[in-house]
Amino acid sequence: MQTETIIKALADPTRLRIMRLLAAMELAVGELAQVLQQSQPRVSRHVGILYDAGLAERRREGSWVFLHALSTSGEHAPLTRAIIGLLEIAEREDPVFARQCLDDRRKLSAIRSAREDAAQAYFKRHAGEWDELRQLHSPDKQVEQALATALGDAPVGDLLDIGTGTGRVAELLADHASRVVALDKSLEMLKLARAKLQHLPTDKIELVQGDFTDLPFGEAQFDTVLLHQVLHFAQEPELVLQEAARVTRPGGRIAIVDFAAHSREELRTRHAHARLGFADGQLRQMLRDAGYTAKPPVALEGGELVVKIWIGERKGAPAGQSKTKESLA
Repeated sequence: MQTETIIKALADPTRLRIMRLLAAMELAVGELAQVLQQSQPRVSRHVGILYDAGLAERRREGSWVFLHALSTSGEHAPLTRAIIGLLEIAEREDPVFARQCLDDRRKLSAIRSAREDAAQAYFKRHAGEWDELRQLHSPDKQVEQALATALGDAPVGDLLDIGTGTGRVAELLADHASRVVALDKSLEMLKLARAKLQHLPTDKIELVQGDFTDLPFGEAQFDTVLLHQVLHFAQEPELVLQEAARVTRPGGRIAIVDFAAHSREELRTRHAHARLGFADGQLRQMLRDAGYTAKPPVALEGGELVVKIWIGERKGAPAGQSKTKESLA
């Protein structure tokens, strides 16, 4: 960060408004344009200036680009906090700027409401399918309580929720984690998760599009990796666990919530399940091959399909897993 570049970047009323908005939540360029009532190319130029000055960060998700303010806990945290504090003072002391910020926040509230409405509409369209599947296994709340018990009192630390779906479990664990990265391959699901998680601080939650067989992270990035009702979609689950192990820090944990082995063949066609659950010995071996030490599983017997929770602890890089992400590419 160069002071002169930062001061020049902030020397524009629109960019000051953008900074105030990004301090509240992560936004797409198109959403910023909607709030500011300016063209998207013009807003993109403003965003580029803030990005070049190190005042904002960009993240691509499909064809969308999302922006968020620079973290207040990173390398340049003191300067970032000072800028945010200065803008808060400016809003209190400058009536014109205060009115602009208030109007921007009203429009921002409309965006949040639109996200939630879209999420509810999607739930409504697919509720029948999900309810049909839920009836076959233990209630969600019971599973979630069992997961919390299985994780115990050890710190969650930096959490990666692979296949976050609606973001429900990420939200439940957020209070116990220092940071949450919620990953899903589906952009539609990420929209749902964003609506559910938007109340969390922007420097605590990150939503990322990605595939569980090719995680877009470097080695040893996370203390806890979660696969909640996800592994049965994998054609090669052992590769998913090896990739999860690659991004798990030594001493970190993986938590797998999935079905015990079953014979409900119709789930392959009705719900796209690639695997009809997992036997304990099968999953224990896959965890061992990936470099985890498996703990005894927890079984929840409250339905036709038995839900199990497998916990593994990462002891170190297994043979053949010491390659960096770049060398695997």
